[in-house]
Amino acid sequence: MLPELTLSRGFSTWEADPVALAAIALLGGLYAAGVVRRRRAGLGWPVARIAAFAVLGLGVLAVATMSSLAVYDRVLFWPAAVQNILLDLLAPLGLALGDPLGLAAPDGPLHRAMTSRPVRVLTFPLVSSLMVLVSELTIYFTPYFATSLGNYPVRQLMHAQLLLTGSLFVLPMLTRQEMLPRWCNHPIRAALVFFDGLFDSVPGIVVMTSGTLVAGHWYAAHPRTWGPSVQEDQMLGGGLMLTLAELVAMPFLIAVFIEWWRADRDRTAALDARLDEELTPAPAPAAAPAAPAGAPGPAVPAPGLVRPWWETDEGEVGQRMRHTR
Repeated sequence: MLPELTLSRGFSTWEADPVALAAIALLGGLYAAGVVRRRRAGLGWPVARIAAFAVLGLGVLAVATMSSLAVYDRVLFWPAAVQNILLDLLAPLGLALGDPLGLAAPDGPLHRAMTSRPVRVLTFPLVSSLMVLVSELTIYFTPYFATSLGNYPVRQLMHAQLLLTGSLFVLPMLTRQEMLPRWCNHPIRAALVFFDGLFDSVPGIVVMTSGTLVAGHWYAAHPRTWGPSVQEDQMLGGGLMLTLAELVAMPFLIAVFIEWWRADRDRTAALDARLDEELTPAPAPAAAPAAPAGAPGPAVPAPGLVRPWWETDEGEVGQRMRHTR
């Protein structure tokens, strides 16, 4: 029997998970290789993105799968609930902030796969958001969760499912416009993230208020002499799910606004550069040789009105000039 979960044991108790370690090493190695390849090509990569991927992405994966949450999830429900929220919401957010697809070659197999029609269907905002909700409810209100507590392969499958469904919604919202419909601009993304935060609170509310015990037979068969009762444990787990879902929603929304600001800044800079280029005065023509005495001079065009170029230009610069005048 495991000893009582105290604050000190919560920080000091760890258990290696071979599958999780392999996944973290693989993701970290691929990301590092992409950064090195980009820098060898003379292109930079923001340190903030590397830190987000390593700490908030891979670090949260390690905490969720190998810390005391993973050690005690078979005797207490609330560590398992926190573990699943970290895998479903926070780890995908960290991985997406690292923009791993930005390191992929534009014509490479990974980029083609992520922009293919099947993936675009799965990342369609309403589809991906609904998948997250259905995934959570299916886990807790079917034999899926109870089976995972006693079956290591099923537990790994559940963890992979949570990480994948969360990434299908988060990754396109923060990085890949080509994975989303054209109408899904940044203002609409912000609205979708806001409503998704409301959807993410549903599983926690349902678990916290449900009269049906989640994996009640399993936890009853593994009694403890310490900690909350099975009913109190489930209420605590549901409350933590609700709290963490709302806490993660705020930085997610802030990240979308930051990406919105960056995209608008880059678009404005490109437009200003194009405008400066088109407004650069053309070099004066070379002076014509003087005509001999008595010879007729060059023909002078009759004066007339000439419309400004921006009134007839159909490009983006011309449209913007007409709009601002």
